[in-house]
Amino acid sequence: MSGSASSARSPSRGEGREAGARPRIVFDHVSMAFLSKQGPLRVVDDVTYTIDDGEFVAVIGPSGCGKTTMMNMVAGFVTPTHGRVLLDGEPITGPGPDRGVIFQEYGVFPWLTVKQNIAFGLSLAANRAHAAERDAICARYMNLMGLADFADAWPKMLSGGMRQRLALARAYAVRPQFLLMDEPFGALDAQTRNAMQDLLLEVLATEGKTVMLITHSVEEAIYLASRIVVMSARPTRIREEIAVPFPYPRSESLHETREFNDLRSHIRELVMKEYAAQAQLGSETTFQASR
Repeated sequence: MSGSASSARSPSRGEGREAGARPRIVFDHVSMAFLSKQGPLRVVDDVTYTIDDGEFVAVIGPSGCGKTTMMNMVAGFVTPTHGRVLLDGEPITGPGPDRGVIFQEYGVFPWLTVKQNIAFGLSLAANRAHAAERDAICARYMNLMGLADFADAWPKMLSGGMRQRLALARAYAVRPQFLLMDEPFGALDAQTRNAMQDLLLEVLATEGKTVMLITHSVEEAIYLASRIVVMSARPTRIREEIAVPFPYPRSESLHETREFNDLRSHIRELVMKEYAAQAQLGSETTFQASR
C-alpha cells in the first residue's frame, strides 16, 4: 500500500481484512494523469488496495483528489495511465452488468414511470427477463424501497429521497455483484440522508453486495463501511486504511458512542489535513496559471 508522504502511515497489506477473504477488486500500483493546458495533471499516484468479496469499502478524501476517478476505473469508464485495476483477477476493459453505478444526481429516466425505470435494465440484452419475471422483480424492489404506491408516478413527482430510492431499486433490479456509489446521498437533507443510509444497510443485509462508496462525510463512511480508505491531496495516494470495528447490523445509536466519536475525530483530523494540502495545491496552481 502506498502512503501519501513521509508523515503518512503506510498500511500493511490486508489490514482490516478477514483472513482468507476473496479479493474481488484490486488496484495494482494504479496511476492516472489527464492532459491539461499546463501539461499532464497527475490525479492518482501509485495506489494499491483491495476490496474483498462482500466488503463495504468507503473512500474519503478532499474534493478533486481523484476518488471518483478511481471509482470510474472500476466502473470501466476510464483506464489507468499506469498499473492495473482487476476484477476477479482480470483487467477491467469497460463497463459491465456485474457493476451497478449510483451517482448523486438521481440516475433515473424522467420520461419513464417508477416501475418502468426499475424494469428498464431488465429489457436489455445483458439482463433480459420475461415479462412475469420483470413484474416480480419490480414488485420486490418497489416494496423494498417503499415505492409500491408510486409505481405509475413520474420521477418529477417524487421527493429527492424517493428518487434516490428509485435509483437504488434500478441498480439492484439487474442483480449486479458490485455496487459503486459516488456521493449517493450528498444532495439530501440530513434526516432523509440518515433514513437512506439505514435503508441501504437493510437492503445489503438481505441482498449482499460488494460495495465501493465515495463520500465526503466522515460520519457516513464510519456508519456504513467495514473499511475506510483515506486518500491524500492530489495526486492522491493512500493516507491511511482503517478497519471499522463496529459489527453489523448498525443503528443510529452508534453515533452517540465514545468509540464512534473517537474514530470520527481521528479520521476528521486526517481528512482536514489533506483538505488544507489540497487547498494549498489549488492556490499554487492558480498562481502558476496567472504568470
